Amino acid sequence: MPSPDARLLRACRGLPVDATPVWFMRQAGRYLPEYRALRARHGFLEMATTPEIAAEVTLQPVRRLGVDAAILFADILLPLPAMGAPIHFADGEGPVIDRPVRDAAAVEAMRVADPGDLGYVGETLRLVAADLPAGVALIGFAGAPFTLASYLIEGGRSESFARTKLLMWNEPGLFRLLMEKLAATTAAYLAMQIAAGAQAVQLFDSWAGCLAPGDYEAHVLPHSRAVFEAVRAAGVPAIHFAADGAGLLPLLAKAGGDVLGVDWRISLSRARELAGGVPLQGNLDPAVLLADPGAVLAATDRVLAEARGGPHLFNTGHGLTPETPVDTVRRVVDRVHEASAGRKPGWTGGRGRA
Repeated sequence: MPSPDARLLRACRGLPVDATPVWFMRQAGRYLPEYRALRARHGFLEMATTPEIAAEVTLQPVRRLGVDAAILFADILLPLPAMGAPIHFADGEGPVIDRPVRDAAAVEAMRVADPGDLGYVGETLRLVAADLPAGVALIGFAGAPFTLASYLIEGGRSESFARTKLLMWNEPGLFRLLMEKLAATTAAYLAMQIAAGAQAVQLFDSWAGCLAPGDYEAHVLPHSRAVFEAVRAAGVPAIHFAADGAGLLPLLAKAGGDVLGVDWRISLSRARELAGGVPLQGNLDPAVLLADPGAVLAATDRVLAEARGGPHLFNTGHGLTPETPVDTVRRVVDRVHEASAGRKPGWTGGRGRA
């Protein structure tokens, strides 16, 4: 069963730890042969919505790697069908929104999802919690309102997010209504995950990096903040991650979260200055895991050296790629634990929460 005093949870709260905790985004996934064996027999949505399969996938990297956290196996778009926006996954294209949301009628038709419609996610978390080794934390997650809105408006992935930005600029009231519904859905969804056993949650704002700081502050920040305020009331740590978000770090910190995820496009030392001392997560470039062993360990050591100024969760700055060698990931986990064990923390613990 998960421990309430797990290493990762202590680090999230800015408390001293015996070694730096480490986990990886997309650690449950395509680089693992046991995952590929399951995927050969089941469709992706079938796997994500079948608790027994999703729980097994969630636990696979914990058994393999010795990481300090299990991250729920799911997809950020799972709440959308419960809001009235069916999705499917097309081979080679990723997620597709069957009926994009681009006008007032479509936005008004969207409903705040009932968490009961996503009960299979709660059951997955309960199954994982029952089988999780002591000391390993259980992380739930959700997509941030802006990222979900982008998928809904664009109809899938996008390079420019032009439709999303045009709706935001040309019809700000309509965009706000959509964001309010998405924030309410996300807050309720994460509350359900916490009730089912998630000890921390991460909010993924995968596409926020496409925005100018002024647009983020005006149109996105209030809605992310609403989600984080709801999570704070539930009493578990929250991690805020925006891919390609180096230019938004002060605003991301302002939006909320106990921990700020950082990618490799900015140093952890500079990120700490911009974020005002919030505990940081990151920020190994996942591509380096394809390099020679010496380069991998040198890059790992650089991240640990840069992190010495404050609380830190070691992670990649984005998800693991399918080509990543499993043995390399395990070596990084071992290196992080061994190199950081016994290190005197570079902070006093004064920012921590009991």
